[in-house]
Amino acid sequence: MPSINNKIELLKKANGLFADSLKNCKICPRKCGVNRMSGKLGYCRAGHNPKIYSTMVHRGEEPPISGSKGSGTIFFSHCNMKCVYCQNYYFSQLDQGQEMTIEKLAAKMCDLQKSGCHNINLVSPSHYVPQILLALQIAIEKGLKIPIIYNTSGYDLAETIRLLGGIIDIYLPDMRYSDDEMAKRYSGAPKYTEYNRQSVLEMQRQTGTLILDDDGIAIKGLIIRLLALPENISGTIESLKFIKENISTDTCLSIMSQYYPTYRSCNYKEISRGVTEDEYKNVVDAAHDLGLNNGWIQEMYKEDKGRFFGTNINPTT
Repeated sequence: MPSINNKIELLKKANGLFADSLKNCKICPRKCGVNRMSGKLGYCRAGHNPKIYSTMVHRGEEPPISGSKGSGTIFFSHCNMKCVYCQNYYFSQLDQGQEMTIEKLAAKMCDLQKSGCHNINLVSPSHYVPQILLALQIAIEKGLKIPIIYNTSGYDLAETIRLLGGIIDIYLPDMRYSDDEMAKRYSGAPKYTEYNRQSVLEMQRQTGTLILDDDGIAIKGLIIRLLALPENISGTIESLKFIKENISTDTCLSIMSQYYPTYRSCNYKEISRGVTEDEYKNVVDAAHDLGLNNGWIQEMYKEDKGRFFGTNINPTT
């Protein structure tokens, strides 16, 4: 991991580059160009101050993220996607949450570290990158030293991700779709596949394959989340092929079965049901066939869909 002093210098540089970015916001693929400093709202509906739904010690993430002490998770309100099946729609789409200053956000990060968390887990950060970097500089100068996780739906600009090099320790992106028509229909995300793959390649370039400490806790690297959707809408097997051919067969994957119909999914017959055991098994089998054996799978049909019930992908380990 980069030294604290090195991180502070990188943050100062990045904050300088992002200084006026909210006056003509183009930090995500939407490139709305609105002046968020003056109160105007773009597609994501996020303003100048960060809006937070909750901060918590999260014990339901992948095993090396939650560990034994939990992940210090910050759930940001709003989103630059509009998934019709979003499980967090009450704050991603209905905008529940509380606005706070940069200083208060930094204090929340430090509080999570004091709680003993293994990391700071930034959930849906794409539309708040400039504010997060300002908060991180304050927090690190005050003693924050645990790894920082960028936990994203994957609709990011590679140019934005590039400026996070050396600042973010662990990237946890979704690769939600391999077909742009599906991404546009169900998530309102044009050219998702192109933007997503470019960003994930940059994340891999920065951090490489996942590194764990002696206790099995993640300290640096990339974990790719793949959410299986009904009727192969996600095109997950194509995403697996991309990972093998363009990233590495050592890449850590989190193959998720937790999809369930919620929010507006009832308006779409094809996704108004959960993923079948066969649909999920097809994805897991494809990962094995492609030699992608690092990471975790989820058990099917657990009542608590919010928790990660993980087992290692490779049944021999």
